Amino acid sequence: MRFGGPVFADASDPERWSAAVRQQGYGAAYCPLAPDASDEAVRAFANAAKKANVVIAEVGAWSNPISPNEAVRRDALARCQAHLALADRVGARCCVNIAGSRGPQWDGPHPDNLTDATFGLVVETVRAIIDAVKPWRTFYTLETMPWSFPESPDSYLRLIQAIDRRQFAVHLDPVNLINSPPRFLANAELIRECFAKLGPHIRSCHAKDIALSGRLTVHLDEVRPGRGGLDYAAYLEELDRLDPDTPLMLEHLPNEGEYVLAALHIRTVAETKGVKFL
Repeated sequence: MRFGGPVFADASDPERWSAAVRQQGYGAAYCPLAPDASDEAVRAFANAAKKANVVIAEVGAWSNPISPNEAVRRDALARCQAHLALADRVGARCCVNIAGSRGPQWDGPHPDNLTDATFGLVVETVRAIIDAVKPWRTFYTLETMPWSFPESPDSYLRLIQAIDRRQFAVHLDPVNLINSPPRFLANAELIRECFAKLGPHIRSCHAKDIALSGRLTVHLDEVRPGRGGLDYAAYLEELDRLDPDTPLMLEHLPNEGEYVLAALHIRTVAETKGVKFL
């Protein structure tokens, strides 16, 4: 598998960017370009990545394309289509977004998020994004979430079947699926279920951790890898069975030092399990 995360060095030049990625010991990177990048810039960064043996893991299209606010929804659809087009141009493994929310917080809970009507809206929206762009090298994916579709391996399978588009695939973040004490305590089983059901469709994964505190009623908090209870041994073992170019990407940490510590933890677990990163 590939391992990657954000780059904190100057990434304006393709060669400096790829050198910075390799300096961190990464074999995968987030896309450093915006959708309005010229064809020349896209070619330059794609070639630099190939030369350095770096996979461009994903292009983030973070927005709310199922917003009840029609203007927000239209803008989000356009954003998703533009970022999917960029992912295809640069040869990223996927373009990723969340399904969105029916509430004012683009990534927040809402009573309507897990209804049949919203499921249908997600299907309609993803089809509209993919059909407008018609990607042939990349895939549009939805990051798993705790309170909106897809919130389980089975609901992701339902979406794959309902959307029925070859270029729709899976972005896995197991931490986002841990929304209860039973899932936290049995997260190795949850991880293995995800890979058993979704493995062939997985294009990119996120690396985070989660902690269950003793405060009432229930508090599950995202933390740096190594400071929570996510079973990284199970996670890495399952990832190691997929396409060797499948990326595992660090995210959401406040500074470079925290990323160094997170990477050290994951590499240490990988070494103990005999798992190697490209």
